[in-house]
Amino acid sequence: MSQELERVYTINLGKVKLSQSQHRAVRAINMIKEFARHHMKVEEIKIEEELAHQVWARGVRRPPRKIRVRMTKTDDGYILVSKYDEEAESKVSPEKDTKKVEDKVEEPSTEAKEVEDKVEEPSTEAKEVEDKVEEPSTEAKEVEDKVEEPSTEAPKKEKPAKEAPKKKS
Repeated sequence: MSQELERVYTINLGKVKLSQSQHRAVRAINMIKEFARHHMKVEEIKIEEELAHQVWARGVRRPPRKIRVRMTKTDDGYILVSKYDEEAESKVSPEKDTKKVEDKVEEPSTEAKEVEDKVEEPSTEAKEVEDKVEEPSTEAKEVEDKVEEPSTEAPKKEKPAKEAPKKKS
């Protein structure tokens, strides 16, 4: 067999939750091996260390529910189960229609430029309103002048004398 057989699978590990919490990650590894034996029809299965780390990453009690793997049949007669890398697959696929997207991009129309120019310049009415708001009215100045400044000496308050408690007879 000079030609290697390679397949990508998503393995559902949901049944791992049926086992005791202390044995879930071990059962997940065994389920991956069973799945590989069933689908690739080879008894000898080897799991890459990176995949094992992914299963055990959250501890023995919480393995992943689903896992994406790549199964490769080697010349030596065993199946190598490894973690599936999407980046490797996306590099192989050619880029499509990148030029068409660039052609569709156009500069803004002249109407849009005119609208932008109008937005930047405030109207004369808005300027007049701003001028009126900035200058306080003469009436407000007169009221401010009439307001007396509080004296620095605070008036003394007398405390009421305490009454003696009444006795019950």
